Amino acid sequence: MADEEKTVKKAATKKAVTKKAAVKKAAAAKPAAAKKAAAPKADAKVKRLSVTLVRSRHGRLASHKACVAGLGLRRMHQTVQVIDTPENRGMINKVQYMLNVEEA
Repeated sequence: MADEEKTVKKAATKKAVTKKAAVKKAAAAKPAAAKKAAAPKADAKVKRLSVTLVRSRHGRLASHKACVAGLGLRRMHQTVQVIDTPENRGMINKVQYMLNVEEA
């Protein structure tokens, strides 16, 4: 009976090892395909906005703090350039009282 249990355990571990190898191969193949699809082409004519934080985030609503963080601003008088998209425009409009915005 002990011999039968050993052979069953060996068969189970072999299956587990082959399954792990198959998962590793699949995982290695996915990032290469994802990188190809996710690589955006550099466009020289992308319109950008220069956004500067001129008022403090302290004491503001959590959603306003999140918008400032989403724009990439971390501290006072920091300037970042963001792409002019409807999503970024929405965040800028929501916290426009805290920002100075210029076309770059």
